[in-house]
Amino acid sequence: MTKTSLVKYFSLSLSLLFSNLCFAQHNLQLQNKDSLQLKAQNCKKITVVGAIAIPTFFIGYGIIAQGNNGLRKLDKSTHNSIITNHPGYKTKVDNYIQFTPAVAVYGLNALGIKGKNNFVDRTMIYALSNIVSTVFSYTLKHTTKVTRPDGSANNSFPSGHTTTAFAAAAFLHHEYKKVSPWIAVAGYAAATTTSILRVYNNKHWVSDVVAGAGFGILSTKLAYLVYPAIKRNLFKKKTMNAMIIPYYKNGGGGFALVYSFKK
Repeated sequence: MTKTSLVKYFSLSLSLLFSNLCFAQHNLQLQNKDSLQLKAQNCKKITVVGAIAIPTFFIGYGIIAQGNNGLRKLDKSTHNSIITNHPGYKTKVDNYIQFTPAVAVYGLNALGIKGKNNFVDRTMIYALSNIVSTVFSYTLKHTTKVTRPDGSANNSFPSGHTTTAFAAAAFLHHEYKKVSPWIAVAGYAAATTTSILRVYNNKHWVSDVVAGAGFGILSTKLAYLVYPAIKRNLFKKKTMNAMIIPYYKNGGGGFALVYSFKK
């Protein structure tokens, strides 16, 4: 299977289109206002359902693939094709580009291209997204115990790198979707590249990275949904300062969130 074929598994809908209903009735002003409020509430519900449907599809594919002979054959045929056509292929690029969409959020803000949220809010949202995605990934890795293609470990499902990459890409998407759709495209391209390299590095099956993409996107969407409530209830009378510090340890890297509260 070629890289082009693999990319098809990770094609994402970057926007959802909704049609607006036009009311031509001459009702009282209050009735018109109520109708508009109801319309806005319904559109919001549809948007939430639609947004969650995409990552849920990816997650469902990955989970079903664990017990479906046809999808398992696809995993194995893809793996066999790669090791036959690209024997000994190895790269460490995927260890770094998984973070690039998140780095881009802070880089763009530093350049004066403002996103949706201020520094503290976006940092807390990104931290919350990573907590959720880590829980998803760690729990499933140690319960499913799927053997990696190279046989090095029994924690293949889902792909942690892919989960991190797509969580970061969704983060970039949410922050800059009103600035330019191409920013989101670049973020998802980096995440997709990460997932493909995980397969080419013989570390994951296709179903691992498909599910990882779903968990990553879902984690970020959940973070954006619940953070406003967390902020209202926990940080009402407190001023919070936060910063992100990059770190490198035991052959791996990432970002550490440091924050302080003042009453």
